[in-house]
Amino acid sequence: MIGETAEIGDNVTIYQCVTLGGTSPDNGVAGKRHPTVMDGAIIGSGAQVLGPITIGPRGRVGANAVVTKDVAEGAVVVGIPARATLVEAETWQKDFVPYGTPCSEVFDPATQKLEIMRCEIETLRKRLDALMAERETEEGRRDRA
Repeated sequence: MIGETAEIGDNVTIYQCVTLGGTSPDNGVAGKRHPTVMDGAIIGSGAQVLGPITIGPRGRVGANAVVTKDVAEGAVVVGIPARATLVEAETWQKDFVPYGTPCSEVFDPATQKLEIMRCEIETLRKRLDALMAERETEEGRRDRA
């Protein structure tokens, strides 16, 4: 669910069942009630991000976390309520790959299986050729005898 005043930056990944929810203004004055998610942020499945808070650039929110305070740039937060982890994302951050799966054709499981099968067929053909040659040699010896 994405609230009406929520703002989402570029290259943001939001997994399933995430709520970018609003809070009821105490003074009854309308205004920003929903989160702002900055560029490159990632929000894990089931997370609840509540109120007019900001998830900083490249901020990471763990699955099922309940976030009620701002998340600093590059920070990783987890838990209920969400708390920053000891390791900042910048320390170990690599290029983001959704679902942890390489997207290159080189790593495509179907392509790898086909390549393995092709190699096995080639090996079997060589063995069959060798057996056929051996059989022809034996038959030639019998005919001469």
